[in-house]
Amino acid sequence: MKKIKTLGITLLISCVTLISCNQSGSYPPADPYFSDHDYAHIQEEPSLKEQELEGLGLVDVATLDPGIMVQMVYATPYNFMGKVLYHDITHAYLQSDVAQKLLNAYKALKKLRPDLTLIVYDAARPLSIQHEMWDMVKGTAWDYYVANPAKGGGVHNYGAAVDVALVDGTGKALDMGTPYDYFGAEANTDKEDELVKKGRITPRELESRLLLRKIMTEAGFITVKSEWWHFNSCSREEAARLYTLIE
Repeated sequence: MKKIKTLGITLLISCVTLISCNQSGSYPPADPYFSDHDYAHIQEEPSLKEQELEGLGLVDVATLDPGIMVQMVYATPYNFMGKVLYHDITHAYLQSDVAQKLLNAYKALKKLRPDLTLIVYDAARPLSIQHEMWDMVKGTAWDYYVANPAKGGGVHNYGAAVDVALVDGTGKALDMGTPYDYFGAEANTDKEDELVKKGRITPRELESRLLLRKIMTEAGFITVKSEWWHFNSCSREEAARLYTLIE
């Protein structure tokens, strides 16, 4: 019997609606804390949709190493949509070779910082969910941050991208300068030195980002400039060639 580990941790996550979007594309957090109680609905056995993912050859991240934490943010209402999107996905799934890269990154982290671990916020994402996200943000300042499904979606839709952060020994996520899913310049990775100089993120927060980026890129992942938490295993074009689009 496959079981998913209940996480006794409390994370800082943004829970917002489109109304809160301002011209800069950023938003204020609203009641951002959630805990393992929000995961009371998580099933022990994989759902039909998750069985479908396994049939496509994807791997449940929870089976890689018990030290890797999983907390699927879109299985709760505590995300930029402000509602539950994953009704039948509560485990994190990745293509098998992508999962191996993630495991390698985790092992590298434990060598460098045995006191830290990885937490996965999102992994394989059905294209139907991508449509929901896009329908909410299209025509707004947020559409820069969400892949347009009409253009083939994103690497998440092939199970070849993962959203991750670092967690300390008490189960607390390290501060990275913004919450997960923050839509604004502070989450960017391309001008971080400037963000530090302007006091928009701290040197300590940048140090944590650089550590995360080091272990992930050395394991073979690719960064994106708009989200410190997002890592692709390959380009979208390569993902479309190698993998099946998850409907």
